[in-house]
Amino acid sequence: MNSLDAISALPDGAITSPAARRNADSILRVLRAHLPTKGSVLEIASGSGEHAVVFASALPGLEWTPSDPSAEARASIRAWTAKVDAPALADPLALDAADDATWPDRTYDAVFCANMTHISPWSATEGLMELAAARLREPGGLLILYGPYREADIPLATSNQAFDDSLKVRNPAWGLRDREAVQALARRHGFAATLRIEMPANNLMLLYRRL
Repeated sequence: MNSLDAISALPDGAITSPAARRNADSILRVLRAHLPTKGSVLEIASGSGEHAVVFASALPGLEWTPSDPSAEARASIRAWTAKVDAPALADPLALDAADDATWPDRTYDAVFCANMTHISPWSATEGLMELAAARLREPGGLLILYGPYREADIPLATSNQAFDDSLKVRNPAWGLRDREAVQALARRHGFAATLRIEMPANNLMLLYRRL
């Protein structure tokens, strides 16, 4: 499981992430405002699963399907799922954002992805855009991204610059993505950028609608 957060393992196999706990409520407020009250959501790169259980518990009208290529992450998601009453929270999928064969053959109302684009090669973001476009209902299916981004017209926060430097030391293929490049990629795959929302700790939520 790719993460730069100080994660801790619990005895039941769950992994706890301080960052996931800190940002869950602010992300949930945006999801509640923009997701349908009923429908289906596919979460990409769910990590520890703490987001999935919070969102699925708070949004019971949505069928929430978490996913992660890491077996350790999927075990954590199942451990967190066992702690809550969230019948619409599905078993996690072994999904690789860039591998079409691992994506389910069905349509979703929304795809949600937090903190993946900078902790993965650019090919993962390319795969996410292409394959989300193929699985989202059209028109109107929603792709939601969360994380830190570079923006051409806004100076990069000192903390984000340090974070970007640390990512590139760990893996030269990683790093904060240019929001304009992400938006251009989304446009090529039939998405319209509909909203940019500033979030705590110099993060953004970016919303794209399927045309």
